[in-house]
Amino acid sequence: MPEATKPRRLTPKGQATKNRIIEAATALIAQRGVAGTGIEDVRAAAGVSGSQLYHYFASKQALIRAVITRQADSALDPGLPRITALDSFEALRAWADAAIERQRENGCRGGCDLGTLAGELSGTDEESRTDLANGFLRWKDLILNGLRAMRDRDELRADADLDELAFALLSAHQGGTLLSQTVLDVQPLEASMNATLAYIRSFATDQRQPVR
Repeated sequence: MPEATKPRRLTPKGQATKNRIIEAATALIAQRGVAGTGIEDVRAAAGVSGSQLYHYFASKQALIRAVITRQADSALDPGLPRITALDSFEALRAWADAAIERQRENGCRGGCDLGTLAGELSGTDEESRTDLANGFLRWKDLILNGLRAMRDRDELRADADLDELAFALLSAHQGGTLLSQTVLDVQPLEASMNATLAYIRSFATDQRQPVR
């Protein structure tokens, strides 16, 4: 069944059904991984018929790509650690603390985030790899915008390489999360975030404030 080339205009009820399918797929992938999650599993969990599911998603790949988009958008979800408006050292610290606390609350037990999806999909599905890359780059740009605002306010030195700092912070978050989920200990994420925030702080124009 071919995938639609243009997005369908959905009614509120249709959008709610589509969202329910994506949420069910996201929850199952968090438990079983992409390979262990079948279309029939998602259909049953979402409480929809097969025809309903295929009305919105022509294939498992289409559904997985929707999950990737949802997880990329999760940075904007007020219930999750945010990477928007990271335009102060306090905001950077608060975001790092929220990310660490989320892993602590979850017992470092994985989930369905971009890093987990990338580990399973990036080497086998080029379209999914592209979607994942775009999601990571969106997150990096959100961090970059905050750092740029700090430099514009003369809180960061003019010679700071903001692109490098943004990638460093995103890499610390993703790499630290992966290692914490592997060893089931939040310390790797704490260490990577603390070290990267200290590095960013080294470019502060005012070095009198202590690093926490």
